[in-house]
Amino acid sequence: MLREALDPVRAYGAPLGRGVLRAEPEDFLVEEQLGFSAAGSGQHVLLKVRKRDANTQWVARELARACGCRALDVGYAGLKDRHAVALQWFTVPQSRMTLDGWTAVRGQGFEVLEAHAHTRKLPRGALEGNRFEIRIRHMQVDDGALATRLAEIAAHGVPNYFGPQRFGRDGANLARMSEDPRALAPEQRSFMLSAARSLVFNAVAAERVADGSWATLEAGDVANLDGRGSVFAVEPEAPSLLERCQRLELHPTGPLWGRGTLASTHRIHALERAVSARFSQACALTEQAGMEQERRALRLAVRDLQWQRDQAGLLIHFRLTRSGFATTVLREIVDYGDNNT
Repeated sequence: MLREALDPVRAYGAPLGRGVLRAEPEDFLVEEQLGFSAAGSGQHVLLKVRKRDANTQWVARELARACGCRALDVGYAGLKDRHAVALQWFTVPQSRMTLDGWTAVRGQGFEVLEAHAHTRKLPRGALEGNRFEIRIRHMQVDDGALATRLAEIAAHGVPNYFGPQRFGRDGANLARMSEDPRALAPEQRSFMLSAARSLVFNAVAAERVADGSWATLEAGDVANLDGRGSVFAVEPEAPSLLERCQRLELHPTGPLWGRGTLASTHRIHALERAVSARFSQACALTEQAGMEQERRALRLAVRDLQWQRDQAGLLIHFRLTRSGFATTVLREIVDYGDNNT
C-alpha cells in the first residue's frame, strides 16, 4: 500500500541521478499566485507572509493572536511545506491593527510583507497556482540528458500524483485507516481521510501511467480543463479534444473517491472499479465520511520550466496550477530519497 502511495510508477523512466533536496529551507522556495488583487476595502485584511521553516497552521495561530481573533477566523488557501521558504497569503478580520501595523508583525519563522483591505476571508483552494524555485545539491548529471528530460516534461507534463506530504511521515496518515475514525481528533481524521482518497487516486494514476494512457483522452474518460475544476465526458469521436489534450489544454481525470456513481465509462470505468476493489477500505472510509465522488486531473502541466547551474547546485524554476505537487515534478528528474521530509 505504501508503495502505491509514496512511490508510484514514473512516466519517464529512472531518475537521472541522486541529489539532495532541502539541505536548507532556502533551497525550496514557493510563491503563491492568487490570480486576483486585493479589493482595497472590506472587513478583512489580506496579508502576504514570508515564512521560513514554519508550519502554515502555526503561522495562522500567530496571526490570530496578533489580530485578537480566533484561529478559525484566519483564512489561507492551502498548506505549504514547513521545510521551505514560502510566500503565502492569509486573511484576518479587520481589527484595531492598522495596515501599516500589520507590516511590522513578525515572529519566529515568519514576517508580514504586505497588508491590504479585502472583502472576504480567503477560502481553501483560492489560488491560481504556485511558482517554485528549487535547488538540488550534489547531483551529477549530463547537461544533455537533463535538457532532454526537462523538454519532455515541458511538452507533456507529469503524472499528477499526490506527493508524500499528503500521506504523512512514513505514511502515518495511511496507518490511521485501521483506527476508528470516531476516536481520532478532528485534524487527524481529516488528514486520514485525505490520505485514503489520495491513495486511491495515485493507484488509478499509476495504472494509467503503466498502460501509457495518462496523457491522452479516450472514450469513457472524463476530461478536465487545465487549471479549472470543470469536467466533462469524452465522446467516442472527439478529434478536437485529442488535439487540445496534446496542447495541455485538457487532461484525463481520475477519481477522488466518495459516495455516488463514477463518472467514467467503458474501459476507464472498469479500470477505476478494479482499483477501488483493491483499496476497498480506503474507499469505504471516504463514503462513510459523506465525501462525494469528484475528479482530479491525471496530468499536471509544468509551465515556465527553466534550469541553470550555480555554485551550490542545480536550480530549477517552474509554475504549477493549484493542488499540484512540486515533488511529483522532481521525482521524474532526480532521486532525492528521504531528504524531502
